[in-house]
Amino acid sequence: MNVFAVLVLAIASASAGLLPQTLPVHPRDRMSTASISGRITNGKNAVADQFPYQVGLSFLGLKGSWWCGGSIIDNSWVLTAAHCTSGASYVTIYYGATVRTSPQFTQKVASSNWIQHADYYSKTVRNDISLIKTPSVSFSASVNKIALPAIASSYSSYVGQTAVASGWGMTADTETSVTKNLQFADLTVIDNSVCQKTFGSLVVTSRVICVATTNAISTCQGDSGGPLALDGTLIGITSFGAKDGCEIGAPAAFTRVTSYLDWIQTNSGISA
Repeated sequence: MNVFAVLVLAIASASAGLLPQTLPVHPRDRMSTASISGRITNGKNAVADQFPYQVGLSFLGLKGSWWCGGSIIDNSWVLTAAHCTSGASYVTIYYGATVRTSPQFTQKVASSNWIQHADYYSKTVRNDISLIKTPSVSFSASVNKIALPAIASSYSSYVGQTAVASGWGMTADTETSVTKNLQFADLTVIDNSVCQKTFGSLVVTSRVICVATTNAISTCQGDSGGPLALDGTLIGITSFGAKDGCEIGAPAAFTRVTSYLDWIQTNSGISA
């Protein structure tokens, strides 16, 4: 075997685990067509006050409008995904809603009041996290914060544990709009090495957390930026899934919150 052939084989072998077998796509960016649109697919209806930390985010930018989720982490801060804030000029925040169109109250916030991670890079889905500074809100049974992970848990992989995702994203790959009622789903965290088989290690880094989508239960369009919670603690931010649909069984991925505790504290003053 000549040297050139050996080199080609070596490059191919090295790249096999780096490049995605399936293209990742943010739930926000799925087109609203029958083939690739969706939600928290096959989830359950939430009851009033079940997820007081969940907010709905209606963004408006030069390229139109879009819907995302977010998590209250303090009276004046909401945590969401960078791919949600990217390109937006304003956001209307829906607080305390179970029925999406019936919040307890709303706030309108301009882009000058949010902090998008400076190193967010959409092509490899790096640093998909943003903070939104809001006017102070009063907490109640319907509106309350979720705890951030403790610094001591930064080394926890959460593999094998069951976390809950919530949002108003579309309910099936055949839907064309976000759902009316807040949905939730119990999802099992999987090892990143399993997730890398689908999306590659350039995309699935240690700053990503993945879940299995057994029985076509997954996050999807409209769920972007929303919470993944474990025992009342925010461990993930809905980030990306497979381009070919929400119900195909590919893993769903979240920004790993423990990887950004320092960033959150530096930019908001909030510590775990």
